[in-house]
Amino acid sequence: MRCHTCGDETSPSDNECQNCHTPHGQPALTPGVPTYSVRGIGLAASVVVGATALLYLVVALFPLVGAVLAGRARESQDPDVLLGAVLIEVVLSLPFLLAYVTAAMLVIVWTWRARKNLDAFPGALPHLGAGWAIAGWLVPFANFVVPARVVGNLARDSLWKRFTPGLVFVWWVAWLAFSLGERLVSRRDDQAYARLPEDPASDPEFQRYVDYYQGVLGWHLVPLVACLVAAGSLIVLIRRISAAQEQRIALGRPAWPAHPGWPAPGAPQGYPYPAQPVSGPPPQGYPYPAQPVSGPPPQGYPYPAQPVTGPPPQG
Repeated sequence: MRCHTCGDETSPSDNECQNCHTPHGQPALTPGVPTYSVRGIGLAASVVVGATALLYLVVALFPLVGAVLAGRARESQDPDVLLGAVLIEVVLSLPFLLAYVTAAMLVIVWTWRARKNLDAFPGALPHLGAGWAIAGWLVPFANFVVPARVVGNLARDSLWKRFTPGLVFVWWVAWLAFSLGERLVSRRDDQAYARLPEDPASDPEFQRYVDYYQGVLGWHLVPLVACLVAAGSLIVLIRRISAAQEQRIALGRPAWPAHPGWPAPGAPQGYPYPAQPVSGPPPQGYPYPAQPVSGPPPQGYPYPAQPVTGPPPQG
């Protein structure tokens, strides 16, 4: 007996398929339970997450530009150059914030859809309801644990894993390091910038701005590396889970009736299809098939004998 989900041979001694964990005799999808497409939303989330990471790379490396501008301000003794550095940093931060919010919304929607699909997968064992795919990111303190549990559940039940894949732990640890590290670094930058002279007028005062930008660069590298690792691992998880769920949903969909003579879905190549009834005139050079004869037979041919009914003749 083969599993309806993965096609592997199953053993009567087991209650479920040892590959995909679908119970014996169960279809790939539970009838009547709705499913949701995750390919499009997963692709959009992956693209925006990657764009967010690249934009943060630009923001995190801005101190290199700030140090150059501070050096020019020291040479020209012009405080307006320092103001220009601040404006450039703000302009670079706005696209990052917009991409960050967009990525968060897309990831939440994708997580909710993927979690709802688990309800239609026989053998899946989700530990949290679909609502936690949204609330888990928003509830304070719960957002340190719940999103990782939801994604871990998605990875196990979609990729047919007994245990949570290690990539989930890599993603979540890197995400926490980025989230906490970015806040701490931003607060430290604000406190250090507040101690700088507002109107520098001498070389030592301008030099303090140069030292400031050179000093914060090293601190920005920690959340930057964490951001890149978290984004890369999340993109891989989204793509793998989306592909696995779409494949299983396709297995459970009923095939549409095909036109007579067309190959049925899943029919092996190279095998003849059953002949279809012929309609229309035959090809040139071939006689028409004989039709049943009706009416009296031609002259000279006796009528066929009929069954005799009634009493036999006398004598």
